[in-house]
Amino acid sequence: MVLPQELQDLENQLDEHPLPWCGVMDRDTRNAVIAAVWIMLLFGIGAYYLPTVMLALGSLSTVLAGAFGIVFVLAFFSVFWLRARNQRKNQGK
Repeated sequence: MVLPQELQDLENQLDEHPLPWCGVMDRDTRNAVIAAVWIMLLFGIGAYYLPTVMLALGSLSTVLAGAFGIVFVLAFFSVFWLRARNQRKNQGK
């Protein structure tokens, strides 16, 4: 059973911090998390369809199918590498 005083304390906490993570996460951290989620989501969808695309390309050329797989994996790591490089460059601004 929730007592009236406990209910008032909870309301005061929600007034101070409407979302639990707002006090912990600053703007740059939030933007980094959003970017990482989008990157992972897009590459996850791409990875889901990767075998289908590789099989279709493999019917044309096995080398082309292998090259596509290699480019996909390199692109995944390159996006994070470029983002980290950009973050280091803009760190002082």
